Amino acid sequence: MSELTVTQARALLASSEPAEVECAIEALVGDGRPGVQTAVEAARRRLDRAQRELTRATEMVGTERALRVSGQRMVAGVDEVGRGALAGPVSAAAVVFATDEPFCGLRDSKVLSPAQRTDLDVLIRGRALAVAVAHVDPSVIDAIGIVGATVQAMRLALEALSVGVDHVLVDGLDIPLDLPHTAVVKGDATVRSIAAASIVAKVARDRLMGELDQEHPGYGLAGNKGYGSEGHLQAIAELGPSAVHRMSFAPCAQRSLFARD
Repeated sequence: MSELTVTQARALLASSEPAEVECAIEALVGDGRPGVQTAVEAARRRLDRAQRELTRATEMVGTERALRVSGQRMVAGVDEVGRGALAGPVSAAAVVFATDEPFCGLRDSKVLSPAQRTDLDVLIRGRALAVAVAHVDPSVIDAIGIVGATVQAMRLALEALSVGVDHVLVDGLDIPLDLPHTAVVKGDATVRSIAAASIVAKVARDRLMGELDQEHPGYGLAGNKGYGSEGHLQAIAELGPSAVHRMSFAPCAQRSLFARD
């Protein structure tokens, strides 16, 4: 390795294959050039981060693996997004993976950037056995309440899957489903299929809110996604609620505020 330039050594240490990086570190650890040693230490830190992430991702599969070992082969993770919004649907996604392979990068959708969620959505759809999304409109939310509408969205997402499901893992507290299920508090951060569903639901709903923003301009729905940001609340006060606002939610429920002469 002594014949390598510092630039070449850095390129070798920057390989995407962990085994190649480990070999390069072993070969270059005795190289006295400061630039090479800086690159070696950076490569070690990168390998350490990758190993920690793999360990975390492996642990996230544990709940699904245990269910499969017990004979429940088709395990779906389900999660919702949009419960607290003032406008737009409540949405749910269901995701089924065929194997127990760890999926690095999956996290609760709320801690990921929009770009990270979009990239992971593509990867999830490519690696999952089945993915489905369902939206329940504001009119239904107003009619049956947000809890009922959330349950309905989850049921519709599960029904839309292309495979039958033996067991469902649900984020949060227990809800009434027509399938055997287990509620996992903070499941979107600790269970692979629930985290995947969290991301898919968020990406799908965000895209839909962008479309609704074009149909109902002035509320900034593409940016606030229907939640009660200061600008959104001001728009409601000035324009009144739109057809996609939840009239059972404050401030839209205070209809006298929007009476026009």
